[in-house]
Amino acid sequence: MHKPGFLSDGDTGSAELSEESRILLSLAGARIVTESTELLTAEVDFLRSVLEKLPAQIFVKDTQSRFLFANGATLARLGASSFDEVRGKTDFAFYGPHDAQGFYDLEQEIVRTGEAAMNREEKFVGQDGLPSWHLSSKLPVTGPGGEVTGIVGFSLDITERKRQEMLRRGQSDLLEMIARSEPLPVVLEVLVLLIEAQLSGIFGSILLLDEAGRHLYKGAAPNLPDAYNDRIEGVAIGNMVGSCGTAAWSGKPVFVSDIMNDPRWANYRGLAAAFGFRSCWSTPIIAQQNHVLGTFVLYSFEVREPSADELSLISIATHIAGIAIERKRAEERIRYLAHHDSLTGLPNRAAFLDLMAETLNQARHTGQNVSVAYFDIDNFKQVNDGFGHHAGDLLLQEFAARLMAFKHGNDHVVRLGGDEFVMLCLTKPGEESAFISRLHQLRKDIARPVQIGGQDVITTASIGVATYPNDGETPEAVLASADAAMYRSKEMGRDTLCVFDGPGNIKISLEIGREEELRRAIENEELFLEYQPRVNMITGQILGLEALVRWRHPKSGIVPPLQFIPLAEETGLILPLGTWVMKTAARQAKAWQDAGLPPVVMAVNVSARQFCDPLFINHVEEALAESGLAAEFLELELTEHTLMGDVTGALNAMNAVKALGVRLSVDDFGTGYANLDVLRNFPMDLLKIDRSFIDALPGDQATKSMAGAVMSLARDLNLTVVAEGVETPEQRDYLRGQGCAEAQGYLYSAPIGAPDIARLLGTAC
Repeated sequence: MHKPGFLSDGDTGSAELSEESRILLSLAGARIVTESTELLTAEVDFLRSVLEKLPAQIFVKDTQSRFLFANGATLARLGASSFDEVRGKTDFAFYGPHDAQGFYDLEQEIVRTGEAAMNREEKFVGQDGLPSWHLSSKLPVTGPGGEVTGIVGFSLDITERKRQEMLRRGQSDLLEMIARSEPLPVVLEVLVLLIEAQLSGIFGSILLLDEAGRHLYKGAAPNLPDAYNDRIEGVAIGNMVGSCGTAAWSGKPVFVSDIMNDPRWANYRGLAAAFGFRSCWSTPIIAQQNHVLGTFVLYSFEVREPSADELSLISIATHIAGIAIERKRAEERIRYLAHHDSLTGLPNRAAFLDLMAETLNQARHTGQNVSVAYFDIDNFKQVNDGFGHHAGDLLLQEFAARLMAFKHGNDHVVRLGGDEFVMLCLTKPGEESAFISRLHQLRKDIARPVQIGGQDVITTASIGVATYPNDGETPEAVLASADAAMYRSKEMGRDTLCVFDGPGNIKISLEIGREEELRRAIENEELFLEYQPRVNMITGQILGLEALVRWRHPKSGIVPPLQFIPLAEETGLILPLGTWVMKTAARQAKAWQDAGLPPVVMAVNVSARQFCDPLFINHVEEALAESGLAAEFLELELTEHTLMGDVTGALNAMNAVKALGVRLSVDDFGTGYANLDVLRNFPMDLLKIDRSFIDALPGDQATKSMAGAVMSLARDLNLTVVAEGVETPEQRDYLRGQGCAEAQGYLYSAPIGAPDIARLLGTAC
């Protein structure tokens, strides 16, 4: 039995029907068998109504790919309102050349082979300008003889499904990018592109709020004009600052449907109009702690509100953007804390070597030097212990602030830890002195009082300076040199600046202007002498005195010799200063003798520059002649460095001194590079073991061995041995046990003035 109006294949009929009706009937796989046009028409109308209601696109084409039939869903896809707009046309009339050619080639392959193409995904640009996806099947229509007479197609719109898949995949990819710590601008750009891909005629942008919470800066805007981005870069937020500035200020979405008529855009309408923007929907990106991180914004060329789908996409975008921004800021915070001191905010020791390596690399390429200043707060422990840790923290913060206020340009300030800081500075060769001069100014600034607990606390710093490449070619080497110079500053009484000048040679740096002050000090009798006794450790008898120069500065008070002797040597003032010391000491020694006190040897230190002066012997003769002191009571102390600089010249000068009857001694023995064989040829009377050896006695075995070797050498050379810096009974007992009879140090007496020495000598009478 058959449906009314249809027969199975092979039957025949003769009713007169339109071509469209015949095509519709062919879709049902039937042939016409009735003479009743009315009945057939009813059946055709029924079939048409069914096909029109189907959501699937159904169409029939001839062998030239021209449309013979298209249902309503197909017409909608083609952007046509009736079949008359489609009849006899190919896809080239409705699609771009690339998409139309793809459809045509596939259909002609079906015509040629007679094989169907089933369940194929087709992607093309739809009438709205957006990508569109369809799941299509195309089958050949055959005639009675099996020949292909056309093509019938069935297609389902799967665009929404594909877009959702893309959106989910895009979100997943973005979260992976965030987890991999991809750069934030890259993540935000991919996010904006993902949202834009879901929409038509919409441009997106992400603006980031600065740390101060006052201005917005571009995070990502891949398809907005650069000129527009430039104009809004750094815009201050506020309650009438367009959509984004207002949203960031209020923390609430601001959807402006008509820019030209919204008061919030009053100051920016001209800018928007220049680029054709008519609506702007901005949503704040909110952190978990509920503060604004930035805004996500969509621009449209139409006056309208966002659709429900667009609102959903905005929600997705702001959520992912918030995750990305917070994650990146957390990473930056972790990275910052790993390389910065949390108390002062300065780079820490971990960051120092990287900064130093970068600075050295820059110096290599530019031919510059790198000066490193190493700071240690002198009285930090006393402040920390006396006022508490909170006070210590305040002092460290203030110290860091003063360093930062003083740095120039590309200088770096680092807190190494505790109360130690470092400053790096690129300098041109030969201009390191300018950096030193700046440091002297900084030293004064550091000494300004700090308010702690309602009290003024005055602190100072010991500073050591080293320079790349002279004092080291690696960050570690340069830092070690600066550290050594800083410790030398500590040893010199603190609040001092020392400059590393090669192994074992650290110079004290004084402020510019001190040279003239020192010159006036010599002329105005601001210098005076103190004397430290040299005693027999067995009998306690005073055998000699060492004259030590001091400077009574009219403003700074007593200045230790190590804070001005190096300046005197560098400037040449050591010559008049040394002569003054030698003559003054000789006069004092003779005055004590004339007063009836026991005669003792007066030892005077002689610098290398003095010793090399051609007039030195004349000055010695003058000192003896003017004072009347017998030559046997004057002793000149020379360092190993002085002796080994010019061995032949030193030997000649020493012979000249000995010819006068003056005694000679080697001071600070063990710290220089004296060759023992050369020492044998020097006409020395006495050898003084440096205090660095004595300090470690008697506990350190290696030092005991070296000290023993020195005393053995002295005995072989028939030299008197004097131990410098003896401060404990244990040191005294050990040295006496080793055959060392004479010593000098605080165990016996600190350096004291002439009246006190007179009393000591008087007691010994």
